[in-house]
Amino acid sequence: MIASLAGNVVALEVGSAIIDVAGVGYLVQITSDTAHQLKIGQSVLLSTSLIVREDGFTLFGFTSITEQKVFDLLRSVSGVGPKSALAILGTLTVEQIIDAVGLDNDAAFRSVSGIGPKTAKLIIVTLAGKLVPNQKQVSRKDSATIGLVVTALTGLGWTERIALEAANQAVRKLGESASSNNLLKAALSQLGSSKTVSASDE
Repeated sequence: MIASLAGNVVALEVGSAIIDVAGVGYLVQITSDTAHQLKIGQSVLLSTSLIVREDGFTLFGFTSITEQKVFDLLRSVSGVGPKSALAILGTLTVEQIIDAVGLDNDAAFRSVSGIGPKTAKLIIVTLAGKLVPNQKQVSRKDSATIGLVVTALTGLGWTERIALEAANQAVRKLGESASSNNLLKAALSQLGSSKTVSASDE
């Protein structure tokens, strides 16, 4: 199971990107909003969901754990496949999805291309109680996001202690609502390009 990717963007299109991780290029399906946030050559950290089917494997990437959780919840709805779930996240923000479910507003989902009235209503019914307005456990930045940042930093050569300290400082600087990608950039900016500190700390 590929749970996350930390590497450099080497190719970018509207709905996909290729992330180079230690010389291996991973094709990742992303929302148009995520595509607009990324740039060729940029270091990126994506939380991922791997979809396995008879005709192949497809990797979907997200800039936050929250987006990935909502993506997986949307896929649990009958009639909503991974492409439809990604389309929903490309049209509505996580907060808008949470509010729409909590307020029984199926019109929000009908605004997404490919989502009809029946499926929109089914999303509301299926996710009722799982996503509600201001639900803390879904919208809150949790320790898993910090874990992703720490994993990426240790993979780049810093010790776990230094990586954890940098990740926590990035959260304090940007706030809990920041994406894991932005947290990683803030942590890297703080640490700088030198790895001499981590080497001497071992």
